[in-house]
Amino acid sequence: MSFEGFTRYMDSSECLLFNNKYESVYQDMTHPLSDYFISSSHNTYLISDQLVGPSDLWGYVSALVKGCRCLEIDCWDGSQNEPVVYHGYTFTSKLLFKTVIRAIHKYAFTTSDYPVVLSLENHCSPSQQEVMADNLQSTFGDALLSDTLDDFPDKLPSPEALKFKILVRNKKIGTLRETRERRGSDKHGQVEECEEEEEAEQEEEENEAKGPEPSDAFQDDLEKEAESKGAVGIPLFKKKLKIATALSDLVIYTKIEKFRSFHHSRLYQQFNESNSIGESQARKLSKLRANEFILHTTKFITRIYPKATRADSSNFNPQEFWNVGCQMVALNFQTPGLPMDLQNGKFLDNGGSGYILKPHFLRDSKTKFNPNKALMDSNPVILMIRLISGIQLPPSYHSSSNKADTLVIIEILGVPNDQMKQQSRVIKKNAFSPRWNETFTFIIQVPELALIRFVVENQGLIAGNEFLGQYTLPVLCMNKGYRRVPLFSKTEPQIENMQSTI
Repeated sequence: MSFEGFTRYMDSSECLLFNNKYESVYQDMTHPLSDYFISSSHNTYLISDQLVGPSDLWGYVSALVKGCRCLEIDCWDGSQNEPVVYHGYTFTSKLLFKTVIRAIHKYAFTTSDYPVVLSLENHCSPSQQEVMADNLQSTFGDALLSDTLDDFPDKLPSPEALKFKILVRNKKIGTLRETRERRGSDKHGQVEECEEEEEAEQEEEENEAKGPEPSDAFQDDLEKEAESKGAVGIPLFKKKLKIATALSDLVIYTKIEKFRSFHHSRLYQQFNESNSIGESQARKLSKLRANEFILHTTKFITRIYPKATRADSSNFNPQEFWNVGCQMVALNFQTPGLPMDLQNGKFLDNGGSGYILKPHFLRDSKTKFNPNKALMDSNPVILMIRLISGIQLPPSYHSSSNKADTLVIIEILGVPNDQMKQQSRVIKKNAFSPRWNETFTFIIQVPELALIRFVVENQGLIAGNEFLGQYTLPVLCMNKGYRRVPLFSKTEPQIENMQSTI
């Protein structure tokens, strides 16, 4: 092989770090929906901040093209009996509900054949809820799931059984049996009312002083007390919800049910009920009650969403919630950075289908797995990486000569014991062909949950390092041998390449 031929070979898709056997759907897709991580977005209609930025159909189109399978739609009463989509009580612009779902219909299955969940944050009056139901049925037709797949279901269906289906996630009145009995009947003007306890909104600072962790017995008492009085120190008030029967009956396997406690869910929650939990509460639960959290997510779909104070559309680290099996970890897709790098990297797996089968220890209803504790029976993976060189790395925008002082950071993100990063030496004034020839070793206890992230930076002595490019992928999707690592910019288009050997 000539030198030119070798160069072309190394530049080919055959030599990418990401193993091409994972570029198509290879996992068993016949498990219940709750057994999968599901690519999910938050306030999908927003393409900027949460307060004054525009709402745009591009939010839905771009998310679907990236393989997102759970979209959020905030619905409010609009003029001329037309529901609108926007971030309520803010200055964000408005979209017509019907134009949103038409865009979703057009792009829903361009990237993935597996079901799309429309998570409705519904603030509409019953009359406009009926309009929403009519819009959904007329737009999606037979693709809209409006009945159970089985006569007497007792578990969630699989992604395979729901291929090319649209699921509505919303409040629901009554049982699935009652919904089936109403099939074909005239539901115009029919409204159901339910009472729901709501917490007075209290966003807590992430850096507040934390007290000692309560014992299991004490925490159980707190949970039981919370069922009747609400979380300690947080007042509850009751409000009545009016839900149009026509919209309620479109909710089948993804009924929204308020999360009260793990104890309450074990006793009363039904298989088709899913919870939404804010990041602050979810973070506390993942630290204090990790194993119970996992047992909860083995049965019920759980959606985690950003706290209200993230007005700039910033994101939390999704890894801590994947570690406890949360299926729908919803991020602001419009905001680049580490969280979205992890999101995009994780869902490269399984053909970019937006559904990834959770590891067996996050699906077992008797699991004792706790990501916060050392594992006694783990089979750690030893990962050795030899970083050779870079090719045509991006130039520095902070240097008058555009010559970057390049370095590479290799980071493992997974369970807390696996979190680590190592850094190469700095190659001065060379972004065209820097050579490192350095070897790094990582011991990974839970490789099934681990992601590896390569970051290339320009060393900055005063203003900090300048980001040049990154690439993130699941550890278990890596190819062995001499491999090429493609780099992505902050806003994701692929840029020049970096070579490394593993």
